Amino acid sequence: MSKPASKTLIGIFVLGAIALVVIAIVVLGSGKFFRQTLTVVCFFEGSVGGLNEGAAVVFRGVKIGSVTSVVLRYDLRDLSFKIPVYIELDPARMTTIGPRPPKAGQYMNALIERGLRAKLETQSIVTGQMQVSFDFYPDKPARFVGAEVKYPEIPTIPTPMEELVKKIEKIPIEQIFEKLLSAVEGIEKVVNSPELKGSVRSLQLALEDVRKLVHNVDNQVGPLASNLNETLKEAKGVVHNLGDRVGPLSDSIEKTIKSAEATLNAAQKTIEGIDGTVGEGSTVAYELTKTLEEVSSLARSIRHLTDLLERHPEVLLRGK
Repeated sequence: MSKPASKTLIGIFVLGAIALVVIAIVVLGSGKFFRQTLTVVCFFEGSVGGLNEGAAVVFRGVKIGSVTSVVLRYDLRDLSFKIPVYIELDPARMTTIGPRPPKAGQYMNALIERGLRAKLETQSIVTGQMQVSFDFYPDKPARFVGAEVKYPEIPTIPTPMEELVKKIEKIPIEQIFEKLLSAVEGIEKVVNSPELKGSVRSLQLALEDVRKLVHNVDNQVGPLASNLNETLKEAKGVVHNLGDRVGPLSDSIEKTIKSAEATLNAAQKTIEGIDGTVGEGSTVAYELTKTLEEVSSLARSIRHLTDLLERHPEVLLRGK
């Protein structure tokens, strides 16, 4: 007669079968068992606080992988610490156009030459969790640490905050404060110096004198302007009177000149008759001729004066 099976063994067998089924579902369901992945490493200069295993790795906002490990490594050669961040990239999340290389790592060097860089970004401000962001920065030089030979290394660039901190650290703040303090002390000495106080007092006195002068000028400008207006009115009246008088005067002078010209013509005829009597070249004829020429010149001068007075009667006041 056969011995009955042990219930314990049956239970262990059933549990083992269930465990195998669960493992198969997890492995096969996730697809990692048949999926080709690419592991790369990054070395960031600053702190990696907030970057945990499983953190997202994105390219311009599209998730292409995740962080698998963050390790602290001590280098005995230069006694320095390095923090390699291992990243698993999923090529299946990226579609390609054209022939695809047989291995995912074959095109990594070409992408790095085009400017592919990695940097840390804040994934959540509330939790402070970080993520790794890939993008092209052709203007940023590739910086390789070279501490990992098993996996391809992706160059990293500092975050904007880290760049700002570096620029601030380069500013000689202590020297600037020393110069500023020295300038303030110099200003304080100048402000409290007796020379400046005396200069301020002198300036106040000068301003007071200027104020008095302006006040006096204001008081005198009014009467002076009134006197000037009256003088101009009187001058206009004088010129007007001269104009009224110059007209009749010029008419009288004109009549006198015409009468003188008639007399000169008669005298000229008389002299011609005398020349016939006493002979040409006589002293009497010469003297009479000279006298007539002077009288004629005087008549022309009087005529010129008359014309000038008619056009500009004000010459009697200010001269020619």
